[in-house]
Amino acid sequence: MAHIYNDFTIEIATTDFESTKNAVAGGADRIELCANLGEGGTTQSYGVIKTCREKFDLPIYPIIRVRGGDFLYTDDEFECMLTDAINCKALDCDGVVIGFLKADGTIDTNRTARIVEAVYPLGVTFHRAFDRCKDPLEALEQIIQTGCERILTSGQQITAIQGAPLIRQLNEQAAGRIIIMPGSGVRADNVKTLAADTGCTQFHSSLREMIPSKMKFSTPAFVNDAESIGHSGVNPIAVAAFKKALN
Repeated sequence: MAHIYNDFTIEIATTDFESTKNAVAGGADRIELCANLGEGGTTQSYGVIKTCREKFDLPIYPIIRVRGGDFLYTDDEFECMLTDAINCKALDCDGVVIGFLKADGTIDTNRTARIVEAVYPLGVTFHRAFDRCKDPLEALEQIIQTGCERILTSGQQITAIQGAPLIRQLNEQAAGRIIIMPGSGVRADNVKTLAADTGCTQFHSSLREMIPSKMKFSTPAFVNDAESIGHSGVNPIAVAAFKKALN
């Protein structure tokens, strides 16, 4: 179960062990564990998932996504993801994060249900593939039928703030049958307003910032290279501020 304070839950998308450690230190209630957030998030390595599960006592939901890009996958890609999802269950994760579409923009309910069944009784979040679907109100009903417990959405807009009207409509239609969780562009300075505008109680953010490299040496050709300067990470102070903003 998520650690809930004042009926709000904050989920932080992390990209590695250190960002997860910092998110936990800042007071995250749940972790969406990813790699490659710049591509929208792909599945982290077995070693990172295993170590995070062993070190941290809060719900951990690895994303199950074999590549960046769209959410229309080949049969072989799906088999890779099914295996990854089953591995997460074996590692005692609390849930997984998935999203499958058909070429016509409808929800791939068969593949979604197969993952839900394969990882049961773990929870399953349907991620922002939802924001690329053709009919969000119909898709909501289909995702409920597959057994997912949550939908992560920006209301089919670039940010959840822009998509707040649809998010509210989805939350009202869901009527407690599934959790609607706004994400994308959600920050400490807008999350309270988003909560009021949508009626939602769970919120998702990556709170990414650049962490300076501690390397003391860099070869001249790479001194200004992005990988030499630092890497994307999470500041626990930012997580704490995000959480406090909902109080």
